[in-house]
Amino acid sequence: DVGVYYYYYKLDNGEEVRSEDPTYTFEGLNKDQTYTISVRVVDAAGNEASANDEVTVGLRAGDVILAASKPQGQTTDWTGQTTYYYTGANPDNWVQFAGFWWRIIRINGDGSIRMIYQGTSANTEGTGTQIQTSAFNSSYNHNRYVGYMYGSSNSDYNSTHTNTNPSTIKRILDTWYSKNLASNSDKIDGNAGFCGDRRVSSGTGGGTRETDYQPLTRISNSSPSLSCEKADIYTIDEFEHGNGALTYPIGLISADEAMFAGIPNWNSSNRNNYLYTGQHYWTMSPYFYNGGVGAYVFLVWSGGNLNYNRVNYTYGVRPVINLKSAIAITGSGSKTDPFKVG
Repeated sequence: DVGVYYYYYKLDNGEEVRSEDPTYTFEGLNKDQTYTISVRVVDAAGNEASANDEVTVGLRAGDVILAASKPQGQTTDWTGQTTYYYTGANPDNWVQFAGFWWRIIRINGDGSIRMIYQGTSANTEGTGTQIQTSAFNSSYNHNRYVGYMYGSSNSDYNSTHTNTNPSTIKRILDTWYSKNLASNSDKIDGNAGFCGDRRVSSGTGGGTRETDYQPLTRISNSSPSLSCEKADIYTIDEFEHGNGALTYPIGLISADEAMFAGIPNWNSSNRNNYLYTGQHYWTMSPYFYNGGVGAYVFLVWSGGNLNYNRVNYTYGVRPVINLKSAIAITGSGSKTDPFKVG
């Protein structure tokens, strides 16, 4: 008489699984096989109710996309699983979701779908491909400001590598998500994660000394990687591959993902690429910190290359989200027949 106290989930004739959570995922099921799912609920007074239904397992959304529109490359992500990414001028990676157009960056190793905002229509260039412009962080005179989140302490290393305060750009993304995507949160994966790699490649990682970060080394050598440490993988829940620091499951593209997609470093350019919009827009990958000039983060540059600038400068904001693997999806991914989420 005071609401549900426990949920008991059962697959076919197996053992019940007790939970306080109103959702549960059964793993390891076989495609095209039919299962009976039973749910029993109990309130604090001992009242019970139950129901069951037959469910036939279908393809993951990522599998549907892979079958309809094969991405051009593959690598290993931070979970150790294979991720398939799109590259080139105009791959069939268009998506309509929640009233907006998106482009798929990659199919994550867990089958979820990472995609970047493209606008309220099928824009390919222009300011319509971003939700607004903003500084990455309004302050720039400490190493911590290379972070999507950062600490409050003046202690050099801890301030830079903790996740207490949101950056300026994170506040903007969170507000936009709450207004535009929260009603579709059941289809958005909160734990596929976003990498804001603050591992140092030289220097101390402290706020008063020069420091280079790992993305700088990789992008300089044209050798992108999706490796990332737990502390810098932004997720809703904390688990093996995530720091649990997010309020909303939204972030930015990484410099490595941009390079995998075909955007080169500052030594060359490629405007013949689906990530090219003719605009400067932020990634979430740190570049370096120099006590004399401030904190710098990577950008996708309007010239069709990866570049960098100080975090308090104003550039485009293009949200990135991850769709869950267990959603219905239709379409072929072309501009005239985009993938649509059911």
